[in-house]
Amino acid sequence: MTDRGTDGATAITVSPAGGGARTARPAGAPPHGLGDSLSPAEAEAKARGTFPYTADLWAEGLLWAAVLRSPHPHAAIKRIDTTDAAAMPGVRAVVTHEDVGGEAGLGRLVTDRPPFASEVVRYHGEPVAAVAADHPETARLAAAAIVVEYEEREPVTDPEKSFEAPALHPDGNVIRHIPLRHGDPAATGEVVVEGLYRIGRQDPAPIGVESGLAVPRPDGGVEIYTATTDPHTDRDRIAASLGLTTEQVKIYVTGVPGSLGDREDLGFQLPLALLAIRTGSPVKLSATREESFLGHAHRHPTLLRYWHHADRTGKIVKVEAQLLMDAGAYADDSAEALAAAVSFAAGPYVVPNAVIDGWAVRTNNPPAGYVRGEGAMQVCAAYEGQMDRLAAQLGIDPAELRARNVLGTGDALPTGQTVTCPAPVAELLAAVREAPLPALPKDGPVEDWLLPGGPEGAGEPGAVRRGVGYALGMVHMLGAEGTDEVSTATVKVEGTVATVLCAAVETGQGFATLARQIVQDVLGIEEVHVAPVDTDQPPAGPGGRGRHTWVSGGAVERAAKMVRTQLLQPLAANFGMSAELLSIADGKITSYDGVLSTTVAEALEGKELWATAQCRPHPTEPLDASGQGDAFVGLAFAALRAVVDVDAELGSVRVVEVSVAQDVGRVLNPRQLRTRIEAGVLQGVGAALTEHLRVVRGEVRRPDLAGYPLPTALDAPDVRIVRLIEERDVVAPFGAKAVSAVPVVVAPAAVAAAVRAATGRPVNRLPIRPQSAVVGP
Repeated sequence: MTDRGTDGATAITVSPAGGGARTARPAGAPPHGLGDSLSPAEAEAKARGTFPYTADLWAEGLLWAAVLRSPHPHAAIKRIDTTDAAAMPGVRAVVTHEDVGGEAGLGRLVTDRPPFASEVVRYHGEPVAAVAADHPETARLAAAAIVVEYEEREPVTDPEKSFEAPALHPDGNVIRHIPLRHGDPAATGEVVVEGLYRIGRQDPAPIGVESGLAVPRPDGGVEIYTATTDPHTDRDRIAASLGLTTEQVKIYVTGVPGSLGDREDLGFQLPLALLAIRTGSPVKLSATREESFLGHAHRHPTLLRYWHHADRTGKIVKVEAQLLMDAGAYADDSAEALAAAVSFAAGPYVVPNAVIDGWAVRTNNPPAGYVRGEGAMQVCAAYEGQMDRLAAQLGIDPAELRARNVLGTGDALPTGQTVTCPAPVAELLAAVREAPLPALPKDGPVEDWLLPGGPEGAGEPGAVRRGVGYALGMVHMLGAEGTDEVSTATVKVEGTVATVLCAAVETGQGFATLARQIVQDVLGIEEVHVAPVDTDQPPAGPGGRGRHTWVSGGAVERAAKMVRTQLLQPLAANFGMSAELLSIADGKITSYDGVLSTTVAEALEGKELWATAQCRPHPTEPLDASGQGDAFVGLAFAALRAVVDVDAELGSVRVVEVSVAQDVGRVLNPRQLRTRIEAGVLQGVGAALTEHLRVVRGEVRRPDLAGYPLPTALDAPDVRIVRLIEERDVVAPFGAKAVSAVPVVVAPAAVAAAVRAATGRPVNRLPIRPQSAVVGP
């Protein structure tokens, strides 16, 4: 199929023989089913500002909450005095760690991260106490009135020093070490290049900050209304921390105002639940932007040292690497992020020999966790930097060097796992290499907005240098290392209306729209609704990595097909044929020979049909003591070419264009897919140029959107989707692959490569600092 991007560039997709293309729909027909650009059901409400988010919720007798957070990255707590705060007019409750653990507490502590700090605080912003009051300002004043006597300790902020530092946590400072050995560890190449790379602390910075409403239950439990992306895990953790059964905790998922990473900040949800139980009243908490920056997890800052061995033709002989990930104070998802980083440390290249060691360690820096492309993004910037170094050393064009080493289906990863899914990396690279380059500015005056630095940039046109850089990358889909990936969905049909019940949270990735399309495609029903998510439904697992397209979409498809069988079997029996001989298309049911022809509406009249189904992909296994194992269900790949303009005197960078060729398996919604790729590229550009949460000696500096500059519309490059390869993964429902994470992973590396090409500087740190892009005398 051929589709046109919003910038007018032609996006070419290639389907395998017998790919099952959809029948052309009548001209003027509304989008319907898989392969069409169906719009999200909530799009108009969000555009008009009438879509209900958690911050909009209200309840009779509502109280307001505030959380007191530690001003120190590391300190012993000698005393907590809540007397003055509790005595303030309007204050209904003050809670600390004493209300959670021990005989007088409501429950018990969770294993890794306590709901409130008790004897010691381990990072700047860690919750120490919480207050409920009848007015938000009263709650904030009461939280400020809590007296905490601290004994400051020297914070451990350098992950390299964490190995020898005193234990920061009862579980020790090393969360995980993965020593990967593949092939011959003693192998050497004729040419060796070494590089040291540093990746900064990127924050998800969601458009809407955390907000929640907790309502006490008559059975002593609590109901929580919040914008979580993994409600069942949150329910289980809250119940365990508060000593409740899972039946006593119910979570309703409200509108999620953006999620590029982990929204499951239990330091936010646990105090909210505890206060509602303590007061017997509904309690609401809406975080400030500062609290949001302090509370949720960030991308792992990572230090990476590499040695690439190659022969004189540029073929890679061996990759050696040492990866050190700063997990912050608590483990969270660091073990999983490290597994991805170590497994993909050599990139989508054929590497016969590898010696890779990865560590995730604790520090007194803010906690790190799941952010889109976790682990894979950090190593991509490093191994692509190594490919540029190797190309320069050998005098080979950087794109050509990559082409000589690309991975393909049937090759093995350094983990020993054979790539069985489609891996058209060579075709992707060829597509971006062949795409036309953007025109250079014409002779004559140059508009200010064309200069690096934006409209107020101080640069001169004569100092601007253009660079072109290439990068290849990969991500895994679903969980890894034996994670039990499963999702359950129910499809109900009453009359000509279908309803989907599935606990997969719509975070902007388009699952709700996909579920509608699946039911439309399978059952031929136009009106399809997706029910709100709560924990009374069976678990569907967290979002991220395209897993809901796979497991939740697969569950919806199976349930819809079961309903289809219930619908078609009676009709087929009346004509003495099997249901498999009937087809549904454009709202009509027809037999193979044309004898039977009726509408879906007529066949459903007076019927109520429903079915529940699960989808569980094939199992994976943990990496063994040598980093070997079939740890991943599926992989997705992309090639990007970045074109940048760099002011060689000021070091400012403008990304002019990013060309994308991506392995998508199958296009399920063309418009939505393009949007996801464009958004992923922009997040990657932010990581490359502007986004870095500054932490000095463990203290977060300027935790606001002025101190943490996100890319704006002026920073957004032209994104040209030059090729989408639709080579379906046969083990995935619909054959589709993850879409949005791959551009996030690859874009920072491509931008860095382009800046290297423009300046000749090594550019080994992200985000790229101006001094790294200045071309000195």
